[in-house]
Amino acid sequence: MVVTLSVICLLLIFLIVFQLSRASELLNVLKGKGINGEDSTNTNAILLMLFMIFGLIGVVWSTWYYYDLFLPESASEHGVWVDEMFNLTLFFTGIVFVITQILTFYFAYKYRQRKNNKVYFFPHNNKLELLWTAVPAVVLAVLVTLGIESWTKITSPAPDNSRIIEVTGQQFNWIVRYPGDDNVLGDRSFERISAENQLGIDFEDEFSRDDVYTSEIHLVVNQPVLFKLGAKDVLHSFFLPHFRVKQDCVPGIPTQFWFTPTITTKEMRQKLDNENFNYELACAELCGQAHWNMRMEVIVETEEEYNKWFAEQKPIYDSVKPSMAEQEESSEEEIKSEGLTSL
Repeated sequence: MVVTLSVICLLLIFLIVFQLSRASELLNVLKGKGINGEDSTNTNAILLMLFMIFGLIGVVWSTWYYYDLFLPESASEHGVWVDEMFNLTLFFTGIVFVITQILTFYFAYKYRQRKNNKVYFFPHNNKLELLWTAVPAVVLAVLVTLGIESWTKITSPAPDNSRIIEVTGQQFNWIVRYPGDDNVLGDRSFERISAENQLGIDFEDEFSRDDVYTSEIHLVVNQPVLFKLGAKDVLHSFFLPHFRVKQDCVPGIPTQFWFTPTITTKEMRQKLDNENFNYELACAELCGQAHWNMRMEVIVETEEEYNKWFAEQKPIYDSVKPSMAEQEESSEEEIKSEGLTSL
């Protein structure tokens, strides 16, 4: 309701300003000054200057007002590099933004239509062209070089001691699979997908016997983790904003991303003075009507806490073992019956 009323108020303000402008133009016509008279030009120039001043004030004010809603410091090692690149880029682009806005609106005011105002013909200046070409080129070269350096570190091969976690997106939830103590995920195939086997895991593979499903993601602080990502139906996006991680999950095309968490959930709660804070996995791709439901809690903890939690998880194989035994018995009975029939 508040949003609707706000939109209506803005529309009414726009209509009032528009009608006032029309009335001013008609008044100039009646006075014989024409629509584009000097008074009208002065009015527009003053309005442009006011728009610039209040616009820049609004940019500064909104940044200060919404500062508490910004993401806190990065909770991953590579996230620090991402934030440094972002802040450095924002610094240079912010300077350019302020300067260009001031010059644009100032020139519109300074060179407005006035009596006895002569145009100065300024066709070419080598020094100025060299300046506004060389300076942006140097700044962009620095930014690109730093970006490539950070990107190379972020996309480097995962360390050998990385903990492996598989996350699969489907409408509208995440399926998280952890390997057992061997840190090796069992094979899977879409041909084996069923109501009982939602990922199509091959339980004849010994490495799959200790794999587990979890309803939340647990990570060990200061230990690298490699996420193997995929999707069952449509395009999803694996988004961990507090760790500065975002990677698409594409059906039929496996993707992966590794990082090292550096701040536990408890430590971040203390830093933010918020006991209700939790890290979160979200889907950053509009994947359907219940897209908003693709959220999962992420917990960063010590290795002791992680081992205690993982010891309570039960392998997927334990829940499907009875049904597999029944299938084996039924298949054996079919073979026996076929043998008797042939006799």
